[in-house]
Amino acid sequence: MNNTAIDYADLAEYDRRQSAIERHLVAAFLGGLVVGLAGMLVSGRGPGWIDQLYDPYVYLALSLGVGVSASGFGWALLTTFLAAVSTLVAAIGASAVRGDLAFDIIGGSAAGLNWTLALLVGLGLLAYVTRRDDAWGDLAAGAVGAALIADIVDRATPGFIDGERSFWPMPALAVGLAAVGVVLALRRSTRSRIRSLALSAVFSGLFVTGLAGFVAGWIPLAV
Repeated sequence: MNNTAIDYADLAEYDRRQSAIERHLVAAFLGGLVVGLAGMLVSGRGPGWIDQLYDPYVYLALSLGVGVSASGFGWALLTTFLAAVSTLVAAIGASAVRGDLAFDIIGGSAAGLNWTLALLVGLGLLAYVTRRDDAWGDLAAGAVGAALIADIVDRATPGFIDGERSFWPMPALAVGLAAVGVVLALRRSTRSRIRSLALSAVFSGLFVTGLAGFVAGWIPLAV
């Protein structure tokens, strides 16, 4: 007698997993559209600090949320890229409706756009790695915090690449506190949180030192 057993529980679990992946893809795409459209609708229509906080930090928050909720590293790469591209397309479409067709609408310039897109995907992947309960998770969370802090310092410091006088002090302090909160939220234990915050401080310090050396001409890099 052929005793072929079908584990319907496994099939049901597989179906739930596939459905969750599909919902995650759709949510990433729609989230990017909403964030991109909303960004263009509020741009230039309120206090300057709103624009400073929205671009790029709301985009980065979307990428972190998409990455940390992905079901796998490959899916994190795909969904964060999808969210970033849909955000860009929505922003360009909304700016075109307003009569200002510009492909550098996010990031402020062509270089800023490329940097923002790379940062969105990179942070999404790092956010997924933070789900690990080991040193790699702490390292990823520290890198996420360092990227946010380094960007804050760059924008808040006169003479740096993206320096904005109006970004200091209130917008910079608000985003800085949010960056610390993100690192704490990404880790689950007190020890991991302390290690991640320490790594964020070290990484961001190294980045800012290198950036200062580049701006001052101590590090001769061709642009």
